[in-house]
Amino acid sequence: MATVTASAPGRRRRTPLARREARWAYLFLAPWIIGFLIFYAGPMVASLWLSFTDYDVINPPEYTGLANYRELMSDPAVARSLGNTVYYTALHVPLVMLISLGLALLLKRVGRLQGFFRTVFYLPVMTPAVAVGILFLLLLNTQDGLINRALGWVGIAGPSWTTDPHWVMPGIILMSLWSLGSTVIIYLAALQNVPRDLYEAAAIDGAGAWARFRAVTLPMISGALFFTLIVNTIASLQMFTEVYTMYFGNRETQNSFNSDAASFYVIHLFQEAFQFLHMGFASAMAWLLFVIILIITLMQVKLSNRFVYYEGEDK
Repeated sequence: MATVTASAPGRRRRTPLARREARWAYLFLAPWIIGFLIFYAGPMVASLWLSFTDYDVINPPEYTGLANYRELMSDPAVARSLGNTVYYTALHVPLVMLISLGLALLLKRVGRLQGFFRTVFYLPVMTPAVAVGILFLLLLNTQDGLINRALGWVGIAGPSWTTDPHWVMPGIILMSLWSLGSTVIIYLAALQNVPRDLYEAAAIDGAGAWARFRAVTLPMISGALFFTLIVNTIASLQMFTEVYTMYFGNRETQNSFNSDAASFYVIHLFQEAFQFLHMGFASAMAWLLFVIILIITLMQVKLSNRFVYYEGEDK
C-alpha cells in the first residue's frame, strides 16, 4: 500500500516556475524599493532623529531631547502659520468641491463638446506652480491688475489683494481655484457612471430634480467626493509653492506688506530649515504636520463609514 506524505499544514512548496516569477517580480520592483528607501524612508528616519537635535548643517547634530517640540508648542510664529494654513484649508476644500461639482454637472450636459471642455478645464492643472504664482501676482496687482480693472468697469473699487492683510487670504483662495480642473474631471467621471435606471426609477416615483440629486447622485458619487476631500485636504495643508512665489520670492512684494498674513506652515518650515538653518526645529515642524495630516485623514476615513456608499456592499 502506498504511503502518502502530508506536508505541514498551511505550507505549500512553490514550484520552480513560481519561484522564478517571484524573483523576476522582485527584480522589477527593485528600482521602486531602492528609490523609496533612499528618497523617502531614509530621509524620514533621518528627520525624525534630527527633530530631537540642535542642528545647523555646519556643526554636528547635538541631542536636545524634546526641546524642539516644547518650543513648537510655545512659538507664536508656528501657531500663526498653522492657523493660517487651517483657515485656508477650511475655506479652500469645500469651495473647490462645490464649484467642481457644479462644473461637472454642467459638463455632463454639453454633449459633443464635453471632450473640448474637459481639456480646457484640465489645462490649468498642467501649469507650473511657480508660473501660477507669478500670473496671479500680476492679476491681483492693486494698481493695474486685471481683476481690479474688471471690478472698476462695474464701478467697484478693487481691494489691495497683495498688500492688505485682510485681503491676502481671499486672494490666495481665489488663486487656488485655478487648479480645480482635476477635481472636476474626477466628478465628471463619477457622474457618468451613475446608472440611468436609478434616475428613471426616481422620476417614476415622483422625485424632482433636487430629490434625485440628493437621493441618487450624491450617494452614487460619494466615493469620489470622499477621495477628493482627502486629497484636497492634504494638498491644502501643504500649500507652499504658489504662495511663496507671490509673497516671499519677490523682495519688493515681501517688503510691501506684513508677511504674517501669508505665512503658511510649510513656508515657515522652509524658512526655519533653509533660511535660518534650524534643521532640528524644522524637522520637528515636519513631523508635527505629518501627525496633524494623519489624524485628520483618520478622522475623515472614520466618518466616511457613515456617508460613503459603495455599490454592491450590504448595508
